[in-house]
Amino acid sequence: MAASAAAGVQMVAARPCISASQGILAARVAVSRTDCMHSTTATFPKISCSWPLGSKRNGVLVKAISGESGPQGLPIDLRGKRAFIAGVADDNGYGWAIAKALAAAGAEILVGTWVPALNIFETSLRRGKFDESRKLPDGSLMDIVKVYPLDAVYDSPDDVPEDVKSNKRYAGSSNWTVKEVVESVKNDFGSIDILVHSLANGPEVTKPLLETSRRGYLTAISASSYSYVSLLQHFLPIMNPGGASISLTYIASERAIPGYGGGMSSAKAALESDTRVLAFEAGRKGKIRVNTISAGPLGSRAAKAIGFIEKMIEYSYVNAPLQKEQLADEVGNTAAFLVSSLASAITGSIVYVDNGLNTMGIAIDSPTITS
Repeated sequence: MAASAAAGVQMVAARPCISASQGILAARVAVSRTDCMHSTTATFPKISCSWPLGSKRNGVLVKAISGESGPQGLPIDLRGKRAFIAGVADDNGYGWAIAKALAAAGAEILVGTWVPALNIFETSLRRGKFDESRKLPDGSLMDIVKVYPLDAVYDSPDDVPEDVKSNKRYAGSSNWTVKEVVESVKNDFGSIDILVHSLANGPEVTKPLLETSRRGYLTAISASSYSYVSLLQHFLPIMNPGGASISLTYIASERAIPGYGGGMSSAKAALESDTRVLAFEAGRKGKIRVNTISAGPLGSRAAKAIGFIEKMIEYSYVNAPLQKEQLADEVGNTAAFLVSSLASAITGSIVYVDNGLNTMGIAIDSPTITS
């Protein structure tokens, strides 16, 4: 997809993502209202009374469970799962961060790259340009098993206009419509478990909605929201039951963000509405969960197309409940959770990963407030 507004304002230089398994506790804690002398009975064979860990607070004795070897907790385990991530064209976007998080959890990674960006992306991979950003928490490099050319604006070859077919940027590539890509994946691997939609395009994103043309508006809807419907529609028959799909949205879907124009806010609103409907339909038809992540404003080469991304990042930092830099790997880790068995009952949801900015009703840096 054209990178002029890929994922709206939702891109940032990807940093090494931290998988949930790294946050495993070394010991679990049990709470008992028994006395320390009772901890050695047969009822609690693995509980030792260790002070101050076992100190009493308001009559409650906290004891540490010991004697168990190996890691404990709830690691995200995607081993044996295969993921297709649509919308990866470089190493600094959300798609890349999600791919790294899924790979760190053990998933096999396939990506779909916008056709005009394919050659540069594959060349950069081959020459090791992305090796540093491919590093996973264990020190290994993320392995992208296969890169597929993809233009999700077109469902089948019959939909492709002649001027696109003859465009030199598409020369040398074939089988890049949604239907053809899914057929290629089926022929190569048989099935997938995870589908990620991380692409968008709004050619008139810098125009106010009142100045947006019909063509620009419909292009934004087609590239940024219907493309998800199409991808899930075509991939669903080869998705294994119990699989999951996620997309990326932005708060402009439900709040007015002046400057985020060209129909992109409408496209994100459609994407969120479609998430709920697709969750029902894909859930009933294929036992597939469907969720979307609403991420805060993050900077990337693509996001700079809107023209004020740095101001949005500063606004978020000043006004969000958590006053810190937001990283792409935070979205990647959330995606890994959502597609894992740990989120087995979560579907049709919008999950906010924005330092809490969506909860704010006023800007605390407003002159009205600061005065």
